Amino acid sequence: MFRRKLTALDYHNPSEFDCKDETQFRNCIVWLEDQKIRHYKIEDRGNLRNIPSSDWPQAYEKYLQDVSCPFGVQEKQEAVDWLLGLAVRYEYGDNVDKYKNCQPLAASSNSDKAVDPLVNLDSNSPDFKAGVTALSNILKIQRHDDYLVMLKAIRILIQDRLSPEAITKANQNREGIPVALDKHILGFDTGDATLNEAAQILRLLHIDELRELQTKINEAIVAVQAIIADPKTDHRLGKVGR
Repeated sequence: MFRRKLTALDYHNPSEFDCKDETQFRNCIVWLEDQKIRHYKIEDRGNLRNIPSSDWPQAYEKYLQDVSCPFGVQEKQEAVDWLLGLAVRYEYGDNVDKYKNCQPLAASSNSDKAVDPLVNLDSNSPDFKAGVTALSNILKIQRHDDYLVMLKAIRILIQDRLSPEAITKANQNREGIPVALDKHILGFDTGDATLNEAAQILRLLHIDELRELQTKINEAIVAVQAIIADPKTDHRLGKVGR
């Protein structure tokens, strides 16, 4: 699972690394901090370097928080994969000139053809699951047992909220329509003209929100009707219906 990233970072025996081995796991974390990430000053790495200590899990938990890792101590594989990705990013940043002209190991004969990046996607891969989980945590999307469902939710949110068109639309100022408050009856009197005016404004804003909600409800009803009002005919059964 981690071999490619460990190899890219010149880690010793990348193919032999076992995340479930506590000693190997702790040594890898310390190596990443010492050699690649270097988030702490050297004098502040003592607790993390003290691998045999019974307090090491607390030091590791604090380390994850300090580097803003989206995973906790219980999510060992996901956290290691995230830290490796962070280390690879720093390694590239420190050696841009070295890596920017690197050529692919093997050029495909069909390189001119468009390739769907999801064709060879393995939804059961730990790397895939870790990546989807990290994105869902960043975007505050509720977890689901099916990682493909989570990926679909991420795609929908990005298209609806984070696409250039959505961002442009969100940044546009909504043009309001001038409203004469004296033409709208409040229905009660607070005894204060300023409070009465504020109450009228709040009521108009509430009505506007209700109209927007009603529009969304109508859109949802139309979408549901489009599904349930489209019966399929099964000639083998001699009846109309799903």
